[in-house]
Amino acid sequence: MIKTYIPRNIYLKRIEPFIDKDIIKVLVGQRRVGKSYLLFQIMDLIKKKHKNPNIVYINKELHEFENISNYKDLLEFIGKRVIKNKTTYVFIDEIQDIDQFEKALRSLQTEGLYDIYCTGSNANLLSGELATYLSGRHIEIKIYGLSYEEFLRFKNLDKNKESLLKFIKYGGLPYLIHLPLEDEVIYDYLSNIYSTILFKDIVKRHGVRNAAILERLIEFLTDNIGSFVTAKRISDFLKSQRIKISPNVILNYLRYLSAAFFIFKVQRSGVGGKKIFEINEKYYFEDLGLKHSIHRYHHNDINKVLENLVFMHMKICGYSITVGQIGSREIDFVCSRGEEKIYIQVAYIIHDEKTQEREFGNLLAIQDNYKKMVVSMDEMGEGNFKGIQQIHIIDFLSKYW
Repeated sequence: MIKTYIPRNIYLKRIEPFIDKDIIKVLVGQRRVGKSYLLFQIMDLIKKKHKNPNIVYINKELHEFENISNYKDLLEFIGKRVIKNKTTYVFIDEIQDIDQFEKALRSLQTEGLYDIYCTGSNANLLSGELATYLSGRHIEIKIYGLSYEEFLRFKNLDKNKESLLKFIKYGGLPYLIHLPLEDEVIYDYLSNIYSTILFKDIVKRHGVRNAAILERLIEFLTDNIGSFVTAKRISDFLKSQRIKISPNVILNYLRYLSAAFFIFKVQRSGVGGKKIFEINEKYYFEDLGLKHSIHRYHHNDINKVLENLVFMHMKICGYSITVGQIGSREIDFVCSRGEEKIYIQVAYIIHDEKTQEREFGNLLAIQDNYKKMVVSMDEMGEGNFKGIQQIHIIDFLSKYW
């Protein structure tokens, strides 16, 4: 298998320490974010480490592997390709399409003759089954669409306002490298990807009976990026549109969308403590291009879009994220990674004292010494204000914090 690709080093650096280790590597993420090509990049790393390694590759999206439908088929297929006294490197793409795959992985790992890598596009299925059968014996590596820096490299673009707008409008699915950045072409492609995610990963997998209601829910989310929402609020809105659906069904649909990595739920947390508030959460999209294939980008959406950009960039950087609550004040993002913590406020333009007081004042109310910053599109606003860094969105997206 000869594949040409642009290396995605941020993920390769996370994966490489686990090559040849007795732990199953699971790459998870939304469809079309580049998991398959990362498998090929890992194969090439292995080929550099070992001469003529025995590699077995299975891709459940290809016709030639359709006969592998359950764990027994999988074990039989791999067993026929083992070379005695030699490690077999097993790569399985979209493993969730194999029934009871976790039994095969457990069996292979128990034998100690395999180095296993797999990808999946369903968070609940993978985490649930693997946690049950392979507790402590697998590592999950989350893969996302292109960062802004990767987008520039893939499309050979300069870092400027024009390329940022393209990134905002079209998102970061890697296949964009093959397409001209034109609305008609890009949104035709993205609409097809959206349909695949909607009907294959959500409607079919979870037996959703009314896809039209699910689509209305998604449209609601596109209009409410970065706003606190509850299942009841969504239910009330849909009732106003003559669509009757219970809050419980809405909660299920939101879980399905999150499991497919199409959206991310962000909960509220108390700043300075560990309390997580169970009601009122925000939702952000994995890929703005897919969002804009549903609801086209308009410059009036810029505040919501900037929040989504900042959120996804910090996810790519490996942070866990909540919305901070300190008294009546809100912190857009509290980002944690190990012992690190960054507080972030996002604003389009700091154009008056009231906006400055809101964005900087919220951060000044936090009584600790962790990094605090305001991300905006102010051309002349970069610098520090009472120890809080203000940074332009392009510079923010150019660093892996």
